[in-house]
Amino acid sequence: MTGVNLDAVFAGIHETWSPVVIAELNGQQVKAVRILGAFHWHQHTSETELFLVHRGRFRMEFRDRTVEVGAGEFIVVPAGTEHRPVADEEAELVLFEPASTVRTGD
Repeated sequence: MTGVNLDAVFAGIHETWSPVVIAELNGQQVKAVRILGAFHWHQHTSETELFLVHRGRFRMEFRDRTVEVGAGEFIVVPAGTEHRPVADEEAELVLFEPASTVRTGD
C-alpha cells in the first residue's frame, strides 16, 4: 500500500475527458480526469457516480437544474439521472464509479 498524491497524478494527465484509473476497491474504480467544455447529455441506468473536484470548478447540468461544484466539493449523480458535466475553465476531478460504468452512458 502506498499513498496517492493527486497533484502528481494530475501532472501526468494532459488530455481532457480521458479518465485514468488510479485505484480500485470493492468493484469501484477511482479515476482522475481533466475536463474542459461540455460533455454530452447521458445517463447510467444502473450506476451511481461521484464527482469530487480536486482543482477548479464545474457545473453538473440536469434537465431541471444546474449544480455548481468547486474545489473540495463533490456531487453524487444517482443511477438513471440524465446529466451533463460542463467546465468553463479546466478542472481536475476525481470520479468514483462502478467498474462497469460506460463513460458515454447507456
